[in-house]
Amino acid sequence: MTAKVILTPYANRWNAERRWPEAAEALKAAGVDFDLVVSEYQHHPIELAEQARREGFSPILAAGGDGTVGEVVNGLARAAKSDAEPLGPFGVIPLGTANDLVNNIGLPVDLEGAARVIAAGNVRPMDVCKVNDLYFVNNSAIGLEPYITLVEKRIKWIKGIPRYLVAAVRGIMDNPHWNAKLEWDGGKFEGPVLFVTVGNGARTGGVFYMAPHADPFDGKLTFAYAFREKPSQILKLLPTAMKPGEGNYVELEGTFEGHTTWLKVHFDTPAPAHIDGEIFSKGIMDLEYRVLPGRLGILVPAQV
Repeated sequence: MTAKVILTPYANRWNAERRWPEAAEALKAAGVDFDLVVSEYQHHPIELAEQARREGFSPILAAGGDGTVGEVVNGLARAAKSDAEPLGPFGVIPLGTANDLVNNIGLPVDLEGAARVIAAGNVRPMDVCKVNDLYFVNNSAIGLEPYITLVEKRIKWIKGIPRYLVAAVRGIMDNPHWNAKLEWDGGKFEGPVLFVTVGNGARTGGVFYMAPHADPFDGKLTFAYAFREKPSQILKLLPTAMKPGEGNYVELEGTFEGHTTWLKVHFDTPAPAHIDGEIFSKGIMDLEYRVLPGRLGILVPAQV
């Protein structure tokens, strides 16, 4: 069948557009028959993916970064009849800055390797997460993490991963914090927080492991929250958030990481929130998360 490629040319500060000819050649060399559509504005990939699914294209491929991946999955879900209907086959052509989902599940970051995976057609059921009426496949957060994303969007003089690091320091120095009420499978919390982060995957922002024990194939949401009163204390957490294993911030006092099938979050004042790196609200107070185990059929290498 013919694949539908949904390209976000403005991903990675328009580097996706510049790299598309290379990606197209890789797909052709791998023997992938495809039809291309190009996103023209934010959230357009949602519409394009919904249309592609209804028209019967298979697989549907997201060409861009993590935001593109998330929006394409939302489009696939929008075209489905219910949350029980499987989505996919779905593949990723990594043209983003961080490509976190690709890293988290062991997909190739080079375009030739990605094209070979797509051509092989090996599908693995992966969890999809839902917050309110939106879907995500890598991570979501409310509080400091998306606050930093808003800062990052304003930085124009740095490219790539260093931009995320500069934004993190700037956001931390602003010292935003909130009071929260959380409920989940067998647990609850009430108190001050810097953020609540929910991971389907462990890595976000290219270098941060905000939910370091997340597994997108385990049927669980992995969530974490933390609090430090002063910016100097928060800055000390920053290096530990970059550790994928032992020594991560979730091991420290005043932090918590848990695994659940659902999570309710209430903030006392509005806070920004994101899914897969894209801000969906600059001021929200109530979020309800749940996991849809194995709903997305994602194209992966045979050994993954």
